[in-house]
Amino acid sequence: MRRSKRYKQNESKLQPGKGYDLETGVNLLKEMAPAKFDETVDVAVRLGVDPKKSDQAIRGTVVLPHGTGKPVKVLVLCKPPKDKEALEAGADYVGFEEYIKKIEEGWLDVDAVVATPDVMKEVGKLGKYLGRKGLMPNPKSGTVTFEVGEAVKELKKGRIEFRVDRFGNIHAIVGKRSFSAEKLVENIKALMDQIVRLRPSSVKGQYVLNVSISTTMGPGIKIDKTALLESLH
Repeated sequence: MRRSKRYKQNESKLQPGKGYDLETGVNLLKEMAPAKFDETVDVAVRLGVDPKKSDQAIRGTVVLPHGTGKPVKVLVLCKPPKDKEALEAGADYVGFEEYIKKIEEGWLDVDAVVATPDVMKEVGKLGKYLGRKGLMPNPKSGTVTFEVGEAVKELKKGRIEFRVDRFGNIHAIVGKRSFSAEKLVENIKALMDQIVRLRPSSVKGQYVLNVSISTTMGPGIKIDKTALLESLH
């Protein structure tokens, strides 16, 4: 894979194999030559789990203290009187049958979908549309609930969902490059704290194996996992 001159220049600022404390790593990321747009900041975490075992298929949500930097369009699928609660909480789209039909016709101009439990039988039929976009409401991610107002507020504030892939990795967005270093550090710590809380009792040995941060167009910066985990306590 060919790397740009800017990427190589940024990569040259890193010491090969060195793990940086989180604050230093974030400052390095902020000092690198930027792209022509406000890049997303991502965290990659390698876990010592076997995702094939149901109790080790890590999945959760966290409200980032400073959000992701991206406006979130929320659709709430529900029946009255829950529609009023959803609208008052700031949902962008609220309804039921008309949106079921729109989704079946190919409309999906949203970032998150919330549904009340009483409509999930019908919403479940939208699996082929919502599933491939990662938008299917799920009780584990707090998007199947009668507390639609609270769900909408959290999504708007910056609640993200994360899950381990088949290789044992978690990738999550934790903000924008334009965020201050302090806000990025706080968002990353909030994510890591939640991942650590979800450690299954069946995992023996090391749970968090590697942590790195990067911007959309930048190289990965290895974070000293020991120092990071100690800073969470």
